[in-house]
Amino acid sequence: MTKKQNLSDELRKIIEARHHDPFAVLGRHQEDGATVVRAFLPHAEAVTIAEGGHELARLPDSDLFEWRGEDAALPEHYRLIWQDAGGHDHIGHDPYTYGAQLADFDLHLFGEGRHHHAYRILGAREHRVESVAGVLFAVWAPNAERVSVVGDFNRWDGRAHPMRARGGSGVWELFIPDLQPGHVYKYEIRNRHSGAILLKADPYGQYHELRPRTGSVIAGESTFPWADEEWMTARSAHDWQHTPMSVYEVHPGSWRRDAEGGFLNYRELAHQLVEYVQEMGFSHIELLPVTEHPFDLSWGYQATGYYAPTRRFGSPDDFRYLVDHCHRHGIGVLLDWVPAHFPKDEHGLARFDGTPLYEHADPRLGEHKDWSTLIYNFGRNEVKNFLISSAVYWLEELHIDGLRVDAVASMLYLDYSRNEGEWVPNQHGGRENLEAIDFLRELNVAVHEECPGILMIAEESTSWPQVSKPTYLGGLGFDLKWNMGWMNDTLAYMAHEPIHRQYHQDMLTFSMLYAFTENFMLPFSHDEVVHGKGSMLTKMPGDEWQRHANLRALYSYMFTHPGKKLLFMGTEFGQGTEWNSAGVLDWYVLDYPLHQGMQRLVKDLNRLYRESPALHRHDFDSHGFEWIDCHDAQQSVLSFLRKGAEGEELVVVLNLTPVPRHDYRVGVPSGGAYREVLNSDSAYYGGSDVGNGSDPLIAEEQPWMNRPFSVPLTLPPLAAVVLEAVATEEELAKGNDSPQ
Repeated sequence: MTKKQNLSDELRKIIEARHHDPFAVLGRHQEDGATVVRAFLPHAEAVTIAEGGHELARLPDSDLFEWRGEDAALPEHYRLIWQDAGGHDHIGHDPYTYGAQLADFDLHLFGEGRHHHAYRILGAREHRVESVAGVLFAVWAPNAERVSVVGDFNRWDGRAHPMRARGGSGVWELFIPDLQPGHVYKYEIRNRHSGAILLKADPYGQYHELRPRTGSVIAGESTFPWADEEWMTARSAHDWQHTPMSVYEVHPGSWRRDAEGGFLNYRELAHQLVEYVQEMGFSHIELLPVTEHPFDLSWGYQATGYYAPTRRFGSPDDFRYLVDHCHRHGIGVLLDWVPAHFPKDEHGLARFDGTPLYEHADPRLGEHKDWSTLIYNFGRNEVKNFLISSAVYWLEELHIDGLRVDAVASMLYLDYSRNEGEWVPNQHGGRENLEAIDFLRELNVAVHEECPGILMIAEESTSWPQVSKPTYLGGLGFDLKWNMGWMNDTLAYMAHEPIHRQYHQDMLTFSMLYAFTENFMLPFSHDEVVHGKGSMLTKMPGDEWQRHANLRALYSYMFTHPGKKLLFMGTEFGQGTEWNSAGVLDWYVLDYPLHQGMQRLVKDLNRLYRESPALHRHDFDSHGFEWIDCHDAQQSVLSFLRKGAEGEELVVVLNLTPVPRHDYRVGVPSGGAYREVLNSDSAYYGGSDVGNGSDPLIAEEQPWMNRPFSVPLTLPPLAAVVLEAVATEEELAKGNDSPQ
């Protein structure tokens, strides 16, 4: 085969948009001692080199243009002037005169799965070569025959900007000079085996079109003026284990709406949400996934844009404003993040280059039938890199304080929600997903190394051991685990009519057998108020008053039980209907006294939790809790101590029947005076106002419940009371029986 025939084959591949290395043909070359400039411009009528005025000739029956000659003055990076059929002139640097831009070392790290900042090399980034500014595109598509950048700047024509393959890395790149942020783009991918043409959004895109459009948008470098330096500095050394943490879980699209019923912008949300969260006393907000997603009713849990805040609520800088505003007002920001699965949308990751690339090929490993989604191939380095880099991006670049990792149980078990024969055992014949376990450990080590002080929180619903223990001890490396067992048992207990609760007291006491095996967060999340489960209020038995009283008692139990706290929006004021993501919370119920009282109680519980070291100092170890009496099942009464440092103690008593109990004697750890600091039956909260008043209660030297002193109490119906010591015996002897 002659050289001329070879060249003809190469040109044909360019014309047919099949060439894996367009730089071998296009741009400037030396051939037979002459300078050759070759360009493929599908919509051009005439083409000229700006420097020297050399006109390129159209090759027969093609959109290829070529100039041959000798011009020593022709610069390395020349510009082309071309005219389209409408007579409009265009000018720009020839992209095919620029060498490879990605460093081999970066590609090596990416291939090994160790590039924790892969978003700095892949995706669409503003880039400069010498004095020429433009955009550098890079995408991983190892099974492609050809990849092109298409967009509103080249008529979405895959022939216009084919990319360069970077060897065996599977990465394709192209620097397009003179291009600016704001343009919409995708990748057009031709599969090397089938020839199928795919049009895909950028997996590393940091900005996308508003659904239902699915294009990526060149974001450009952010110039957002962060003002949360003090918060970020303190975050790296924050002693979160021994400080209060009360989380308000929020779905931005249905928390509130604007006057016309539209979504709030991130900036509007920032001001309204921070004001409310501060008033209520929460320490953090947790956002349901705001990673870009095509379908509103997925609530963000079927994401297609793992590096982009959803366009529904504004731009990436608008999102930065939300985080910055929270930080400047002392509120942490957590994000729900979903590495367990992804949707099958054609523009997304599914069969990205025409093959199962991000997902497993075997549907027994690669598909969640429950959710009709695909499962990541956690054993593939580039896939792990994609996910770990996404986590680092949100934590480092967008200043998120922690990630709640969704559906961890579905990652850990190969037989999760599968029948016999529908799953493939691991290499040892077991049901554990060894690749996912390794990924989770790598993820947690990486993000803690890159972003000290952040929190990784697992939604893990099984008894998998050491979820929140360090990887060097054999754990998964999370900081916190949602206590799903506590949540399920507690809600099941509260659903019983009070007369039957005496037979189920173990559902409450059981949690203390394992309360300190993990760093637990106690969640009443969005999952408990959807899909026919009813609202938190309607889960409670009894008439309207009893339902509110039960819920007030439940929240009091939650805030006095060891563990960090999480409440979903609307539950704090006793929303009557279950959550509807397509609507807005039932704020109107706050016109009614019982709901006002519920909101006041949660506000005061947050204050008590925040201001009482006994309630948060030892959330994760047994020094912080001690039963007073857990055996009075017949009367459905529980009593316990919460303990801080230096003798700080609170006495908590719950009466979970509608019968007030007078002269109910409770053992206390020492003599002196006690005062009721919280009573969930207070009229202020909508209760019947049965209780112990504001006067000190004097401990009597009468042994009770294996303690040397005791206090006779009035236990209000379906309520909790919390007592604190306000004076010792010695102080009482000196007449100081009512200290301030």
